[in-house]
Amino acid sequence: MATALAVERQELTVEPCGPVLGAEVRGVRIGDTVDPDIAATLRALLNQHKVLFLRDMDLTHEQHLALGRVFGPLEGHPVIAHVPGYPEILDIRGAEGRVEDADGDRRFRTLDKWHSDVTFRACPSLGAVLRARELPAIGGDTLWCDAAAAYAGLSDEVKALIDERTATHDLLFDFGDRIAPERRAAMAAEFPPQHHPIVRIHPETGARVLFVNASFTSHIDDMDEAEGSALLRHLLDQFKTPEYQVRFRWTPNAVAIWDNRSTQHYPVADYWPARRRMERVTIAGDAPR
Repeated sequence: MATALAVERQELTVEPCGPVLGAEVRGVRIGDTVDPDIAATLRALLNQHKVLFLRDMDLTHEQHLALGRVFGPLEGHPVIAHVPGYPEILDIRGAEGRVEDADGDRRFRTLDKWHSDVTFRACPSLGAVLRARELPAIGGDTLWCDAAAAYAGLSDEVKALIDERTATHDLLFDFGDRIAPERRAAMAAEFPPQHHPIVRIHPETGARVLFVNASFTSHIDDMDEAEGSALLRHLLDQFKTPEYQVRFRWTPNAVAIWDNRSTQHYPVADYWPARRRMERVTIAGDAPR
């Protein structure tokens, strides 16, 4: 059921997209700055719904940056290209440049993973604002999963096993093949592996969330290799549970805003030879606790 919110002369309509997470917010207008009341409302809605969807947002680059700064300072990315002149806006082109034939498409699809962004950092991002620039006629959806629901669904025995443990998150685990060999040592030195808690406490809501992901979590610390690998597979499988997910079909100029601390996402690579181009600003975060 949609809920109407009157905020500073803007009437916002909020409609949940599913029973666990996700809401579509209508009526938001963004200028080169964002009204403080609107900003506060969006931050509260993000804590509540974990991912927000806004349609028909024909944003300039400056407006995209302003919307991202509603949630905190912005950061760039050490590997993904950015929009020329805008180092804080990533230019995400999906299969373009990496898929030239059907065999390449099959290989590209194997790269799809449930993941949280940049968990190889000491302070992984708070979240992101992703805007659709060019879309296929069909396909290219994105799914999000509630990491708090993934944790809550674990057995008491598994919770007891992981609650005080850490896992290693490594830049090269996922991006190694996208970094030129001569740069890998320097990148590994700049972004050394991080040991994050497997169960993270969300700093604003206090929720316990499962904080391992298939892109950057290489192994569980201080555990027998075979036992740790089996446990990590079991934890990662939780994000595949449909009851914890929401799926978004993109439309021109749609925007998704998500909390990277409490969700994972999965961009579906089912659209080649069509093109899919997105632009993302990333919100700097804090060290997981």
